[in-house]
Amino acid sequence: MPLNCGIVGLPNVGKSTIFSALTSVEAVAANYPFCTIEPNVGIVPVPDERQDRIVTLVKPHSIVPTAMEFVDIAGLVAGASKGEGLGNQFLANIRSTDATLHIVRCFEDPEVIHVAGKVDPLSDIDVINTELMLADLDTVTKRHDKVQKLARNTQDSKVKNEFSALTKLLEALNAGRPARTADLSDEERPLTRDLHLITMKPTLYVANVDDAGLKDGNVHTTAVEKRAAEEGSQVVRISGAMEAEIAQLEPAERAEFLAELGLSESGLTRLIHAAYKLLGLITYFTAGVQEVRAWTIRQGTKAPGAAGVIHTDFERGFIKADVYNCEDLFRLGSEQAVKEKGLLRSEGKEYVVKDGDIIFFKFNV
Repeated sequence: MPLNCGIVGLPNVGKSTIFSALTSVEAVAANYPFCTIEPNVGIVPVPDERQDRIVTLVKPHSIVPTAMEFVDIAGLVAGASKGEGLGNQFLANIRSTDATLHIVRCFEDPEVIHVAGKVDPLSDIDVINTELMLADLDTVTKRHDKVQKLARNTQDSKVKNEFSALTKLLEALNAGRPARTADLSDEERPLTRDLHLITMKPTLYVANVDDAGLKDGNVHTTAVEKRAAEEGSQVVRISGAMEAEIAQLEPAERAEFLAELGLSESGLTRLIHAAYKLLGLITYFTAGVQEVRAWTIRQGTKAPGAAGVIHTDFERGFIKADVYNCEDLFRLGSEQAVKEKGLLRSEGKEYVVKDGDIIFFKFNV
């Protein structure tokens, strides 16, 4: 199942336009609040130049890239945590995503209505963040009250650790800080996962700019980048209008179009790379004449866990992994040459998979 990112923001900041351009799925884009009611979902292949090079050398019958899912969720307004606008639907949809892509309007256009009457990205960010924290505060408070009673009458370490974690989360949220800033211990963190806190998710700001602001930014992007730096977050600048144009072009024409603009990558590629970094993800490959396929795992995953992404039987019956890195394949030109140089290794259960590894798993069940 692909990892998914929830695209959020105030109404009319360009969420649906960017979603449609990035995924080639036609989300409704209209110049009034709440035109997106049900979440639009699009699954897109993750562009990876390394897989293209592997295919050139291996010449497989089929190619399967890894994928990322984008969920375009209804615009949020002040009061959403209390059900204003489409707040309840919004909050329910975003809880199930892996990360949040926060679209912020950083362009001036009198023809596009702003829900607050003026373009002020920091104010927009504050509205969204406040509503998300208030929703989380409500969730944590209810759970805290319940666990507090249990913690008074037990010596169970799990209950004690959960109560400690909830207390830390309450302190952070009451101070106006997202849940992810709470200093949870390794024992406490797993006990909060079933809360599905929205502000526990990593967040990437996407500054929606006009064409002029794409390369060098503008006064609005400068403000967003400063705020993101203070939060330890990242910012990607995207021109929703330009991405819509790119989406209409044939693949060969897209590269030429970007080159004319002095850009090496599309907004989709930059956004996905930033999302991978945000989530701590890497890619490994399986490669043979039948198929070259990319697989997404979290950084630090050991070989059996990586095998389990393919099939649970691979992890359960893991014996070993024959591994080499794609950079050795590119340098030497063939798997046979990699073997002759002694660069194909057999690794066991403790091997930590590296980004760009090409792996053949051996298992027995």
